[in-house]
Amino acid sequence: MPESKNEKVSVIVPVHNAEKYLAQTVDSIIRQSYRDLEILLVDDGSTDDSMKIASSFEDERIRLLYNTGRHSAADARNLGIKEATGRYIAYLDADDIWDEKKIEKTLSFMWRENAAFVYTAYEFADENAKGSGKIVHVEDKLDHKHALSRTIIFTSTVMFDMTKLNKELIYMPHIESEDTASWWNILRTGVVARGLDESLTLYRRPASSLSSNKVVALRRIWRLYRVHEKMGLIHSCICFVSWAVRAAARRM
Repeated sequence: MPESKNEKVSVIVPVHNAEKYLAQTVDSIIRQSYRDLEILLVDDGSTDDSMKIASSFEDERIRLLYNTGRHSAADARNLGIKEATGRYIAYLDADDIWDEKKIEKTLSFMWRENAAFVYTAYEFADENAKGSGKIVHVEDKLDHKHALSRTIIFTSTVMFDMTKLNKELIYMPHIESEDTASWWNILRTGVVARGLDESLTLYRRPASSLSSNKVVALRRIWRLYRVHEKMGLIHSCICFVSWAVRAAARRM
């Protein structure tokens, strides 16, 4: 564990009807080897027992927040960002799982590289959080230009150092694929994201969701190019083809 560093990490978890997975997800945060955490569980209009489960944990580091405005993952995360008090901000989706040394290893890498924005490799898992063995590896450095053609930054692996960034910069925009748009917004300022190529997160993907989201993903990434980034047709086509090839390769 890093020596002499005891900086708080704020972990933001948007929660929407996640009763099936939430207990396991929160447990993976509580069990982190790095202990100086605040765990922000942000309810986003759940109609199941998600928040009953959230409130059942007897851990003083957990704070329950309620998004009473517009409901979306972006708004839930933005509320978490607003309320976060830690030097570092990390995201975890309510159905994903962290390795118990995820935060420790990410922070060690961040300190060593003096990085503001870090992300890591991850592994696909089934509905029961059983790893598939398929790991998405990441590059050491990613700038805005190269990020446009490869959406390899997975939300549940991200960590920010808020002494190097400000909250206004990391607030997520109200657009489809808000996480990708957010990374591009940050990188556009000249920040370079640093990738730790070690799988520290299980990305849970129920079998029923694997094919249904492909068309939606294609439409969303195209709209990001044309509307969010205001890119020309030819540049959009080049990036889109490159993105599609890499996205297909990740799932093979």
